[in-house]
Amino acid sequence: MIIESRAYARAGLLGNPSDGYFGKTISISVRNFGAHVTLYESPELRIEPQQQDTNIYKNIYDLVESVALHGYYGGDRLIKAAIKKFFEYCQSNNIRFENRNFSIRYHSTIPRQVGLAGSSAIITATMRALMKFYTVDIPNEILPSVILSAERDELGISAGLQDRVIQVYEGCVYMDFNKEIIKKKNHGIYERIDTNLLPNLYIAYNIELGKESGRVLSDVRIRYEKGEKLVVESLARIAQIAQEGKKAILEGNINRLNDLINENFDLRSKIMNISEQNRRMVETARKCGASAKFAGSGGSIIGIYRDTEMLDHLIIELKRVNARVIKPFII
Repeated sequence: MIIESRAYARAGLLGNPSDGYFGKTISISVRNFGAHVTLYESPELRIEPQQQDTNIYKNIYDLVESVALHGYYGGDRLIKAAIKKFFEYCQSNNIRFENRNFSIRYHSTIPRQVGLAGSSAIITATMRALMKFYTVDIPNEILPSVILSAERDELGISAGLQDRVIQVYEGCVYMDFNKEIIKKKNHGIYERIDTNLLPNLYIAYNIELGKESGRVLSDVRIRYEKGEKLVVESLARIAQIAQEGKKAILEGNINRLNDLINENFDLRSKIMNISEQNRRMVETARKCGASAKFAGSGGSIIGIYRDTEMLDHLIIELKRVNARVIKPFII
Protein backbone atom coordinates (compact mmCIF):
# COMPACT_ATOMS: atom_id res chain seq x y z
CA MET A 1 0.00 0.00 0.00
CA ILE A 2 1.30 3.42 -0.99
CA ILE A 3 0.21 6.33 1.18
CA GLU A 4 0.09 9.85 -0.22
CA SER A 5 -0.38 12.88 2.01
CA ARG A 6 -0.22 16.65 1.53
CA ALA A 7 -0.07 19.87 3.50
CA TYR A 8 -0.36 23.31 1.99
CA ALA A 9 1.39 26.64 2.36
CA ARG A 10 -0.22 29.20 4.63
CA ALA A 11 -0.52 32.96 4.90
CA GLY A 12 -1.20 34.89 8.09
CA LEU A 13 -4.00 37.34 7.34
CA LEU A 14 -4.00 39.07 10.73
CA GLY A 15 -2.39 38.80 14.14
CA ASN A 16 1.02 37.36 13.36
CA PRO A 17 3.47 37.17 15.05
CA SER A 18 1.37 37.23 18.25
CA ASP A 19 0.67 33.48 18.00
CA GLY A 20 3.99 32.77 19.70
CA TYR A 21 3.04 35.07 22.58
CA PHE A 22 -0.43 33.80 23.56
CA GLY A 23 -2.09 36.12 21.07
CA LYS A 24 -4.68 35.74 18.32
CA THR A 25 -4.39 35.24 14.56
CA ILE A 26 -6.37 34.62 11.39
CA SER A 27 -4.72 32.47 8.72
CA ILE A 28 -5.57 30.96 5.37
CA SER A 29 -4.27 27.83 3.68
CA VAL A 30 -2.74 28.48 0.26
CA ARG A 31 -3.30 25.50 -2.01
CA ASN A 32 -1.23 27.04 -4.79
CA PHE A 33 1.79 25.45 -3.07
CA GLY A 34 2.20 22.33 -0.98
CA ALA A 35 4.36 19.59 0.48
CA HIS A 36 3.72 16.05 -0.72
CA VAL A 37 4.82 12.93 1.15
CA THR A 38 4.83 9.37 -0.16
CA LEU A 39 5.16 6.47 2.31
CA TYR A 40 5.14 2.71 1.70
CA GLU A 41 6.08 -0.42 3.65
CA SER A 42 9.65 -1.65 3.26
CA PRO A 43 12.07 -4.09 4.97
CA GLU A 44 13.88 -1.28 6.79
CA LEU A 45 13.04 2.30 7.69
CA ARG A 46 14.40 4.55 4.98
CA ILE A 47 14.16 8.29 4.38
CA GLU A 48 14.79 8.81 0.68
CA PRO A 49 16.95 11.92 0.20
CA GLN A 50 15.91 14.66 -2.19
CA GLN A 51 18.32 16.77 -4.20
CA GLN A 52 18.68 19.37 -1.42
CA ASP A 53 19.51 16.59 1.07
CA THR A 54 22.41 15.02 -0.80
CA ASN A 55 26.08 15.87 -0.28
CA ILE A 56 27.33 15.04 -3.76
CA TYR A 57 27.98 17.94 -6.11
CA LYS A 58 29.34 18.37 -9.62
CA ASN A 59 31.86 20.94 -8.44
CA ILE A 60 32.35 23.79 -5.99
CA TYR A 61 30.06 26.05 -8.02
CA ASP A 62 27.28 23.49 -7.76
CA LEU A 63 27.74 23.32 -3.97
CA VAL A 64 27.60 27.11 -3.59
CA GLU A 65 24.49 27.32 -5.77
CA SER A 66 22.80 24.58 -3.73
CA VAL A 67 23.55 26.34 -0.43
CA ALA A 68 22.25 29.63 -1.84
CA LEU A 69 19.03 27.95 -2.95
CA HIS A 70 18.36 25.53 -0.11
CA GLY A 71 20.50 26.71 2.81
CA TYR A 72 22.56 24.32 4.89
CA TYR A 73 19.64 22.17 5.98
CA GLY A 74 17.53 19.88 3.83
CA GLY A 75 14.09 18.46 4.50
CA ASP A 76 15.26 15.11 5.85
CA ARG A 77 15.84 16.64 9.32
CA LEU A 78 12.17 17.68 9.36
CA ILE A 79 11.02 14.15 8.58
CA LYS A 80 13.32 12.67 11.23
CA ALA A 81 11.94 15.10 13.83
CA ALA A 82 8.37 14.30 12.79
CA ILE A 83 8.90 10.55 13.09
CA LYS A 84 10.51 10.94 16.52
CA LYS A 85 7.68 13.12 17.86
CA PHE A 86 5.04 10.80 16.41
CA PHE A 87 6.66 7.88 18.22
CA GLU A 88 6.92 9.83 21.49
CA TYR A 89 3.26 10.93 21.25
CA CYS A 90 2.18 7.31 20.86
CA GLN A 91 4.35 6.23 23.79
CA SER A 92 3.10 8.96 26.13
CA ASN A 93 -0.52 8.17 25.24
CA ASN A 94 -0.11 4.37 25.51
CA ILE A 95 -0.87 3.88 21.84
CA ARG A 96 0.46 0.58 20.51
CA PHE A 97 1.03 0.00 16.83
CA GLU A 98 2.38 -2.81 14.68
CA ASN A 99 6.16 -2.91 14.30
CA ARG A 100 6.36 -2.20 10.56
CA ASN A 101 9.04 -0.36 8.63
CA PHE A 102 8.55 2.07 5.79
CA SER A 103 10.27 4.17 3.19
CA ILE A 104 9.32 7.82 2.92
CA ARG A 105 10.04 10.60 0.45
CA TYR A 106 8.86 14.17 0.15
CA HIS A 107 8.49 16.85 -2.47
CA SER A 108 7.60 20.51 -1.90
CA THR A 109 6.55 23.29 -4.24
CA ILE A 110 6.39 25.88 -1.43
CA PRO A 111 8.87 28.71 -2.13
CA ARG A 112 11.71 28.49 0.38
CA GLN A 113 12.56 31.07 3.02
CA VAL A 114 9.73 33.50 2.23
CA GLY A 115 7.52 32.90 5.26
CA LEU A 116 4.92 30.58 3.70
CA ALA A 117 5.49 27.74 6.22
CA GLY A 118 7.30 25.26 4.01
CA SER A 119 9.03 23.48 6.90
CA SER A 120 5.89 22.86 8.94
CA ALA A 121 4.08 21.68 5.78
CA ILE A 122 6.62 18.87 5.35
CA ILE A 123 6.20 17.84 8.99
CA THR A 124 2.40 18.04 8.78
CA ALA A 125 2.31 15.89 5.65
CA THR A 126 4.66 13.40 7.31
CA MET A 127 2.49 13.20 10.43
CA ARG A 128 -0.59 12.53 8.31
CA ALA A 129 1.19 9.74 6.45
CA LEU A 130 2.40 8.14 9.70
CA MET A 131 -1.08 8.34 11.23
CA LYS A 132 -2.56 6.53 8.24
CA PHE A 133 0.24 3.94 8.03
CA TYR A 134 0.02 2.99 11.71
CA THR A 135 -3.75 3.61 12.03
CA VAL A 136 -3.27 6.21 14.77
CA ASP A 137 -5.70 9.08 15.31
CA ILE A 138 -4.31 12.33 16.73
CA PRO A 139 -7.16 14.84 17.30
CA ASN A 140 -7.06 17.96 15.13
CA GLU A 141 -6.79 20.29 18.11
CA ILE A 142 -3.75 18.36 19.46
CA LEU A 143 -1.91 17.63 16.21
CA PRO A 144 -0.58 21.22 15.71
CA SER A 145 1.12 21.07 19.12
CA VAL A 146 2.81 17.78 18.22
CA ILE A 147 3.99 19.26 14.92
CA LEU A 148 5.30 22.38 16.66
CA SER A 149 7.24 20.29 19.18
CA ALA A 150 9.09 18.62 16.30
CA GLU A 151 10.36 21.99 15.10
CA ARG A 152 10.82 23.76 18.40
CA ASP A 153 12.02 20.98 20.70
CA GLU A 154 13.95 18.85 18.22
CA LEU A 155 15.29 21.43 15.76
CA GLY A 156 15.41 24.61 17.86
CA ILE A 157 13.22 26.59 15.44
CA SER A 158 11.51 29.54 17.11
CA ALA A 159 7.86 29.38 16.07
CA GLY A 160 4.24 29.51 17.23
CA LEU A 161 1.20 27.32 16.67
CA GLN A 162 -0.41 29.37 13.89
CA ASP A 163 1.21 27.63 10.89
CA ARG A 164 0.51 24.15 12.18
CA VAL A 165 -3.12 24.93 13.07
CA ILE A 166 -4.04 26.22 9.61
CA GLN A 167 -2.16 23.39 7.90
CA VAL A 168 -4.13 20.86 9.94
CA TYR A 169 -7.55 22.56 9.68
CA GLU A 170 -7.10 24.26 6.26
CA GLY A 171 -9.42 26.91 4.83
CA CYS A 172 -9.56 30.04 7.00
CA VAL A 173 -9.24 29.81 10.77
CA TYR A 174 -9.40 32.28 13.66
CA MET A 175 -7.10 31.21 16.50
CA ASP A 176 -7.09 32.35 20.10
CA PHE A 177 -3.95 31.17 21.90
CA ASN A 178 -5.27 31.88 25.37
CA LYS A 179 -2.45 31.23 27.83
CA GLU A 180 -4.51 29.42 30.46
CA ILE A 181 -6.26 27.20 27.93
CA ILE A 182 -3.00 26.26 26.22
CA LYS A 183 -1.38 25.41 29.56
CA LYS A 184 -4.39 23.31 30.54
CA LYS A 185 -5.24 21.61 27.22
CA ASN A 186 -2.05 22.06 25.14
CA HIS A 187 -4.07 23.77 22.40
CA GLY A 188 -5.91 27.02 21.79
CA ILE A 189 -9.41 27.89 20.61
CA TYR A 190 -9.75 27.38 16.87
CA GLU A 191 -12.75 28.67 14.89
CA ARG A 192 -13.34 28.13 11.20
CA ILE A 193 -14.34 31.18 9.12
CA ASP A 194 -16.39 30.75 5.96
CA THR A 195 -13.96 31.42 3.10
CA ASN A 196 -16.82 32.83 1.02
CA LEU A 197 -16.77 35.85 3.34
CA LEU A 198 -13.19 36.75 2.47
CA PRO A 199 -12.49 39.73 0.19
CA ASN A 200 -10.19 39.76 -2.86
CA LEU A 201 -6.81 38.64 -1.50
CA TYR A 202 -3.41 38.61 -3.16
CA ILE A 203 -0.07 37.21 -2.03
CA ALA A 204 3.29 38.43 -3.29
CA TYR A 205 6.56 36.71 -2.49
CA ASN A 206 10.17 37.59 -3.06
CA ILE A 207 11.74 35.45 -5.78
CA GLU A 208 15.12 36.04 -4.15
CA LEU A 209 16.13 34.23 -0.97
CA GLY A 210 15.02 35.36 2.46
CA LYS A 211 16.02 34.27 5.96
CA GLU A 212 15.01 31.37 8.15
CA SER A 213 12.05 32.57 10.21
CA GLY A 214 13.37 31.33 13.54
CA ARG A 215 16.35 33.67 13.26
CA VAL A 216 14.14 36.62 12.41
CA LEU A 217 11.91 36.19 15.45
CA SER A 218 14.58 35.34 18.04
CA ASP A 219 15.33 38.95 19.04
CA VAL A 220 11.65 39.71 19.66
CA ARG A 221 11.40 36.65 21.89
CA ILE A 222 14.25 37.84 24.10
CA ARG A 223 12.82 41.35 24.40
CA TYR A 224 9.34 39.99 25.13
CA GLU A 225 10.61 37.72 27.89
CA LYS A 226 12.44 40.70 29.41
CA GLY A 227 9.11 42.54 29.51
CA GLU A 228 10.09 45.37 27.16
CA LYS A 229 7.02 47.62 27.16
CA LEU A 230 7.01 48.45 23.44
CA VAL A 231 7.22 44.78 22.45
CA VAL A 232 4.61 43.57 24.95
CA GLU A 233 2.11 46.31 24.11
CA SER A 234 2.63 46.01 20.35
CA LEU A 235 2.09 42.24 20.38
CA ALA A 236 -1.04 42.69 22.53
CA ARG A 237 -2.46 45.17 20.02
CA ILE A 238 -1.55 42.89 17.09
CA ALA A 239 -3.52 40.11 18.78
CA GLN A 240 -6.48 42.45 19.26
CA ILE A 241 -6.31 43.31 15.55
CA ALA A 242 -7.05 39.66 14.72
CA GLN A 243 -10.10 39.72 16.99
CA GLU A 244 -11.36 42.91 15.37
CA GLY A 245 -10.56 41.44 11.97
CA LYS A 246 -12.78 38.43 12.58
CA LYS A 247 -15.67 40.79 13.35
CA ALA A 248 -14.96 42.81 10.20
CA ILE A 249 -14.96 39.65 8.04
CA LEU A 250 -18.22 38.37 9.51
CA GLU A 251 -19.86 41.79 9.01
CA GLY A 252 -18.43 42.24 5.50
CA ASN A 253 -16.64 45.43 6.55
CA ILE A 254 -13.83 45.30 3.97
CA ASN A 255 -12.66 48.88 4.56
CA ARG A 256 -12.10 48.12 8.25
CA LEU A 257 -10.32 44.87 7.41
CA ASN A 258 -8.11 46.75 4.97
CA ASP A 259 -7.07 49.22 7.67
CA LEU A 260 -6.36 46.45 10.17
CA ILE A 261 -4.03 44.67 7.72
CA ASN A 262 -2.00 47.84 7.31
CA GLU A 263 -1.94 48.51 11.06
CA ASN A 264 -0.69 44.97 11.69
CA PHE A 265 2.41 45.59 9.58
CA ASP A 266 2.99 49.11 10.96
CA LEU A 267 3.03 47.76 14.52
CA ARG A 268 5.31 44.91 13.56
CA SER A 269 7.78 47.32 11.98
CA LYS A 270 8.07 49.13 15.32
CA ILE A 271 9.45 46.08 17.12
CA MET A 272 11.25 44.21 14.33
CA ASN A 273 13.88 45.13 11.78
CA ILE A 274 12.33 45.12 8.32
CA SER A 275 14.72 44.52 5.44
CA GLU A 276 14.81 46.98 2.58
CA GLN A 277 13.45 44.38 0.15
CA ASN A 278 10.51 43.48 2.41
CA ARG A 279 9.64 47.10 3.10
CA ARG A 280 9.82 47.85 -0.62
CA MET A 281 7.25 45.13 -1.33
CA VAL A 282 4.83 46.56 1.24
CA GLU A 283 5.29 50.15 0.08
CA THR A 284 4.89 49.17 -3.57
CA ALA A 285 1.64 47.34 -2.88
CA ARG A 286 0.26 50.25 -0.87
CA LYS A 287 1.12 52.70 -3.66
CA CYS A 288 -1.06 50.56 -5.91
CA GLY A 289 -3.94 51.11 -3.48
CA ALA A 290 -3.83 47.67 -1.85
CA SER A 291 -3.29 46.87 1.81
CA ALA A 292 -0.17 44.92 2.72
CA LYS A 293 1.42 43.05 5.63
CA PHE A 294 3.74 40.10 6.07
CA ALA A 295 2.16 36.73 5.30
CA GLY A 296 4.65 35.16 7.69
CA SER A 297 8.09 36.03 8.98
CA GLY A 298 9.15 38.01 5.92
CA GLY A 299 9.70 37.47 2.23
CA SER A 300 6.01 37.43 1.35
CA ILE A 301 3.09 39.82 1.84
CA ILE A 302 -0.69 39.52 1.82
CA GLY A 303 -3.39 42.10 1.39
CA ILE A 304 -6.69 43.13 -0.18
CA TYR A 305 -7.06 44.42 -3.71
CA ARG A 306 -10.14 46.20 -5.03
CA ASP A 307 -10.60 44.84 -8.56
CA THR A 308 -8.90 43.23 -11.55
CA GLU A 309 -7.37 46.53 -12.62
CA MET A 310 -5.65 46.92 -9.24
CA LEU A 311 -4.49 43.29 -9.32
CA ASP A 312 -2.91 43.83 -12.74
CA HIS A 313 -1.22 46.95 -11.39
CA LEU A 314 0.12 44.96 -8.42
CA ILE A 315 1.52 42.26 -10.71
CA ILE A 316 3.37 44.80 -12.84
CA GLU A 317 4.72 46.98 -10.04
CA LEU A 318 5.74 44.18 -7.68
CA LYS A 319 7.57 42.44 -10.50
CA ARG A 320 9.81 45.51 -10.63
CA VAL A 321 10.93 44.74 -7.06
CA ASN A 322 11.50 41.01 -7.72
CA ALA A 323 8.19 39.83 -6.27
CA ARG A 324 5.70 37.43 -7.84
CA VAL A 325 1.96 37.96 -7.25
CA ILE A 326 -0.63 35.18 -6.96
CA LYS A 327 -4.30 34.92 -6.05
CA PRO A 328 -4.42 32.39 -3.18
CA PHE A 329 -6.51 29.28 -3.78
CA ILE A 330 -8.03 28.74 -0.34
CA ILE A 331 -11.00 26.36 -0.51
